[in-house]
Amino acid sequence: MIERIIIIDGVDPVSFYGVNNCNLQLIRNLHPKLRIAARGSVIKVIGEDAETERFEKAIHELEAHCIKYNKLTEDAIIDVLHGKQPNDLKADEAIIYGVNGKPIQARTPHQKELVETFLKNDLTFALGPAGTGKTYIAIALAVRALKNREVRKIILSRPAVEAGEKLGFLPGDMKDKIDPYLQPLYDALEDMIPAAKLKEYMETKVIQIAPLAFMRGRTLSDAIIVLDEAQNTTTHQIKMFLTRLGMNAKMVITGDVTQIDLPRSTASGLVRALNVLRNVEGVGKVEFDKKDIVRARLVQRIVEAYEKYDSEQAAKDSAASENEE
Repeated sequence: MIERIIIIDGVDPVSFYGVNNCNLQLIRNLHPKLRIAARGSVIKVIGEDAETERFEKAIHELEAHCIKYNKLTEDAIIDVLHGKQPNDLKADEAIIYGVNGKPIQARTPHQKELVETFLKNDLTFALGPAGTGKTYIAIALAVRALKNREVRKIILSRPAVEAGEKLGFLPGDMKDKIDPYLQPLYDALEDMIPAAKLKEYMETKVIQIAPLAFMRGRTLSDAIIVLDEAQNTTTHQIKMFLTRLGMNAKMVITGDVTQIDLPRSTASGLVRALNVLRNVEGVGKVEFDKKDIVRARLVQRIVEAYEKYDSEQAAKDSAASENEE
């Protein structure tokens, strides 16, 4: 009889062991000759050498399955422990599988173009109106790269620019004031990574979420970096951010040039960057439109109504200018 210690540190233990340890109990029932104990990410097994070796191999196969799909089903456990290949979940071209095995995939032609452009370039601009999924897909691509061990960390950032409010009037310390601006990034991550694992990633700084100002002076290597709401950066800020790119790193810059919240006298850094970098090798651009909006249908109608209003106002202003002349 020998004792083996198996570490499953790549997976969320709650997802692996199941509700009320139901998955662990099934594993025990399928191995009556082994004594199995589990605590956190450590599994201890006692039994004959050959059988414990097979058990360890099966556990790591289940771990890989759970990492990919963020869930472990009874069927998958039975298949693996009987030496079979578990059936993949039915989802075409899934980028990753979110919490509870929900497939996250590109749903529109421009979302698919973003996935392809990201793979081909070190810097990708994703432009378009709210609700088109550009930031969500970018974060999904970052999480996939982290899970596949292509990078060691994910860095998500946003400029903390007020859309009518003032930071100073918000309650709390600096973190409390800044966090509301970063909440959309947290929301996307919570869809894709189990809560316990996400907390671990945040505490160990494998995933970092910070305002743009916190990027100064850093070199970001072995990472996927996403800058959201880039239309609200100044020309100096976005240049500073773009030059943080280090070795084995990719950047995705998302923004909507029709929703600039900067003072009227301040030029958008995103607009300048698009002009400056338009012919640079290794830089890709994907432009989303209102047809890509995947939120409620009302959002698409709202965007269309504003576009119509803006074009009518521009026509009136042009007519007024001609009459004055």
